[in-house]
Amino acid sequence: MSFIKGWRRNSKKNDSTQDTLQVKEIPDGNNSPTRLPVISSEELDSVITDFKLQLPDNNGGLPTSPDSERSEKSDLSLALEDCMVALDLFLQNDFEGALSRLRTRTKDSMYHALTYATILEMQAMMTFNPEDILTAGNTMKDAQAVCQRFRKKSSFNSKNFTEEELHAEVCYAECLLQRAALTFLQDENMISFIKGGIKVRNSYQIYKELHTVLQSSGFAQGDNHGHFEGGVKLGVGAFNLMLSLLPTRTLRLLEFVGFSGNKEFGLHQLQEGAVEHTFRSFLCNMLLLCYHTFMSFILGTGEGDVKDAEKLLQPYLKQYPKGSIFLFFAGRIEEIKGNLDAAIKRFEECCEAQQHWKQFHHMCYWELMWCFTYKRHWKMAYFYADLLSKENAWSKATYAYMKAAYLSMLSPEDRQTFGESEIALFRQVPGLKQKIAGKSLPTEKFAIRKARRYNVERPVPLPAPPLEMMYIWNGYTVIGKHKDLTEGMLKTLEEEQQKLETHPRTDFSIDDQCVISLLKGLCLKHLGHQEEAEHYFTLVLCNETQIKYDHYLVPNALLEHGLLCLEQGRRDEAVKLLETAKQNYKNYSMESRTHFRIQAALHKARGPVGVNGEPCVPASP
Repeated sequence: MSFIKGWRRNSKKNDSTQDTLQVKEIPDGNNSPTRLPVISSEELDSVITDFKLQLPDNNGGLPTSPDSERSEKSDLSLALEDCMVALDLFLQNDFEGALSRLRTRTKDSMYHALTYATILEMQAMMTFNPEDILTAGNTMKDAQAVCQRFRKKSSFNSKNFTEEELHAEVCYAECLLQRAALTFLQDENMISFIKGGIKVRNSYQIYKELHTVLQSSGFAQGDNHGHFEGGVKLGVGAFNLMLSLLPTRTLRLLEFVGFSGNKEFGLHQLQEGAVEHTFRSFLCNMLLLCYHTFMSFILGTGEGDVKDAEKLLQPYLKQYPKGSIFLFFAGRIEEIKGNLDAAIKRFEECCEAQQHWKQFHHMCYWELMWCFTYKRHWKMAYFYADLLSKENAWSKATYAYMKAAYLSMLSPEDRQTFGESEIALFRQVPGLKQKIAGKSLPTEKFAIRKARRYNVERPVPLPAPPLEMMYIWNGYTVIGKHKDLTEGMLKTLEEEQQKLETHPRTDFSIDDQCVISLLKGLCLKHLGHQEEAEHYFTLVLCNETQIKYDHYLVPNALLEHGLLCLEQGRRDEAVKLLETAKQNYKNYSMESRTHFRIQAALHKARGPVGVNGEPCVPASP
């Protein structure tokens, strides 16, 4: 029943397997590791819903077994068992217990080093604290060095690999991949992939070669084959998914010229990895949940599969009902479904579940801020923005901007109760700018540009700034699922438009009117008023030459117009609008994020067929 029992059954099947694994020599031809055709999978398996990560429960220790059985196990097997126990502790919110268990062997065990570094990286991803990011990066680099000691010194065309050497390859590639993921969070342009010296291409190449080894007819499975195969599926799946999302110009920066990711195959590989009872099951699951609930919204057009996300989450939530990470994803799923009250309850439960890692609280505060923004409860949204500004180091400038934005939506009397001035807060924003790994956050740059107008004695107020920032985070895709939320937002925008029409004309008038037009078009599109929506998108385009500051509006209006045409079946027109947005505009706010969304929209318009060039995965046998 347990994971360990399943593992033992697999071991018995391979009792005759020698420590040295025979790998068939792979000729240098069209199917060699350096020239590999794409894997095509016509029928993707559905997500298995009865999966349960079952780990040892012997009071946090290794499972009891006869001395003879334990003496027969390799160091690799024992290390994997110990790391699975540590992972179980982590999922039960015993974060320090997990780290303590791993810390003692980080210098001599590749899996202990990798797992320890992975947990620290997860912490850094939640805090965005520069010190945490530096610590996680250095620890992952140390883990990579440990893996290097176990790697085979010759190339993949050698005939003999020990099981340990194959695991060293997949762990080494995973270290590289996770270091790349950390820099991606710091810089959405991904330029730091190159400048930081992270060998993304090396990781990519190792996974390709390991996939070929798995498919070789001469490959013999070792005792821990499932964990090795799960690691390959994690890497191949992650790279396919990542490359399918990247804009073409970013691929060029990364020197992946001629390569294209197959999103469907990547998701399929991760789904398979998530349901197999292995060390990487949890990471495959988390990557899928992140894609369906975050990446597809922030860097896409909201095309994530919420039903699949729910199926993936439920087994974990059942086994770890107080697990913070699972309560958080449960809240996020309710949020993107538009069930805001249920989402708020889940995020509050996540905060109550543990007090050791405040980072989980901060993630919840951020989502709670947006939940109350969608409900237009400006005071509560301000409350969570204020908590973040006091407790979290990710972006003090963004938090100050959001606090000011929410105050600007209140009456003068209500503002006084908070003891802060929105004008003073807007003026603080530029001075709070920070750099992570030498790069400024795109969201901060956007907030600073918008707040500039307040650096005068009598500033012209921004029109509905929370609603504009909501677009930057693709919030209209969330509220669009509920008519009442969308109608409420449209009402607020109409009120802001009336204010603009009654105020004297300024240098900002055209820009502000175009902001309102773009956001009204989005609301009308989600309400089914497509002709009116198209009118407002076109209105932004007609005023292109008169826009002085908010140059991001035109390419985004083209993007939204293209998505609208796509919904109406006007595919050729949609592609033309999207290509215009992609090719004709540069150096505007949140440019990289817009290009990610354009890429996702073009993928949707053109179907699953990738661009010309060498795909990133080997062929199935």
